[in-house]
Parts: sequence; structure tokens; C-alpha cells
Amino acid sequence: MATSRCCPRPSHALQHVFRTSLRPNASPPTFLLPAFFSTTAPTLSKIGRAPLSLPPEVNFTVTRAQPHRSGSSSAQTGSTVEIAGPKGKLAVHMPAYMSLVDNDDGGKTKTLAVLDAEVRAQREMWGTVRAYLANHILGVSEGHTAILRLVGVGYRATIEASAITKQPAYPGQKFVSLKVGYSHPIELGVPEGVTASTPQPTRILLEGVEKEVVMQFAAEIRQWRKPEPYKGKGIFVNDETIKLKAKKIK
Repeated sequence: MATSRCCPRPSHALQHVFRTSLRPNASPPTFLLPAFFSTTAPTLSKIGRAPLSLPPEVNFTVTRAQPHRSGSSSAQTGSTVEIAGPKGKLAVHMPAYMSLVDNDDGGKTKTLAVLDAEVRAQREMWGTVRAYLANHILGVSEGHTAILRLVGVGYRATIEASAITKQPAYPGQKFVSLKVGYSHPIELGVPEGVTASTPQPTRILLEGVEKEVVMQFAAEIRQWRKPEPYKGKGIFVNDETIKLKAKKIK
């Protein structure tokens, strides 16, 4: 005598799925649709089209590069913007699809424009180039600074005219000497265009025209003693803070 197997009856939800799947052009049930956290449209960044304020002592010079021919086709390499001020002189390369437009305010502001804002590559570089221009305008007019705080018992920093372990990369280069818990002092050469000073034994002040160079050197100094979360010791850059963890109990 053959035994019959009893299969459990599917639930009402699965029966509904089976019935709707057999119908032509039937929409799936709502519980199978993907859930979206937000129904608002994405908002694009407006950094690129924000106007650039020009101080009276800052001069803008745009040099359009000549197109170079490669076989039968010619391509433009873009233009170079030279920004000069009381602190120094910097240059920014702009792609060929970007241009600076004078606003109707007597030359006090300029706006960066692209050839076609619908092209993704142009939109991506729009805000980046505008940020570089704004940083360079501030650098040549006021300068960029970075303040490093040395937190720890015995942590000290000094500025030396020469180093024992390194040779100067350019004439007159100075070195930052760190005493941050190692058996020997750490000597780091100050990059060209950056001025380093120690208002206090536990403070390092970096000043320079180019923001990227100043912050990169600050990151190299911080690399030797990153802030740790248990005692709060380390080298902190500007307003950097750290959340302390509870001490480990054995």
C-alpha cells in the first residue's frame, strides 16, 4: 500500500504571488517592491557656480594655452590662471571646457563656468577647480595656517637651523625637531614656502601660501604620534578632538 505525502498548504500571501505571476502585465505586490528611505530628488552641489570674491590687492591673469596639433586633429590643453597677491604668487590649471566670467560688479567677483553642465566629468571638476581658486586667493592675500598641539608628558617641539639625520633640500631649510616619546628626536624638514615656529614648547605654527602644502606637512608631523583614545595623548591639528574610551579593566 503506497503512502501519501501531505504537503502544507501555502499561505495566502504566497497564493497571491502565484496568482499574480500567472497574469500578464501584472504588477508585483507592494511588500515585494524595494523600500526607499527618501523620495526627494537628489540635490547637486552649487560650489562650482558660487562667485569668487577678489580682494583689491589680488591680481588675476588668465593665459590661454595654444592648441597643439596631433596628426590631423587639434586639441586644447586648457588655460592657466595666475593669482598674485602680497603673500606670493600661485597658478591653477583649468581644463579647456572651463572659463572665468566677469560679473557686473566692477570686477570684484568672478564666476567659473563650464561648457556643458550636463556632462558628468565637467560637473565633477567644476567644484574642484573652484575650490582650488578660492584657496589660492585666500593664500596669496592672507595666507593659510595650521596649529599643532602636542599633548603628552614630555612632548616638546623646537625649530632647528640644521639636522643631524637629514641634509637640507634647499638653501636655508629649517627643521622641526620633535620629542614625542621616542629614544631619539624626530627631525622633519620644513617644505619650501612654509614657515614654521613654536610659540610654546607644545605648539607648532605652520604658515604658508598654498593650503595643500601646509596641511600635508601638518599631516606628516601628526603621523608620528596619532591621537590615541585612552589617555588622549598625541599630536592634534587645529580643532581636532577625540572621544576617549573607557579604560580596560582586567
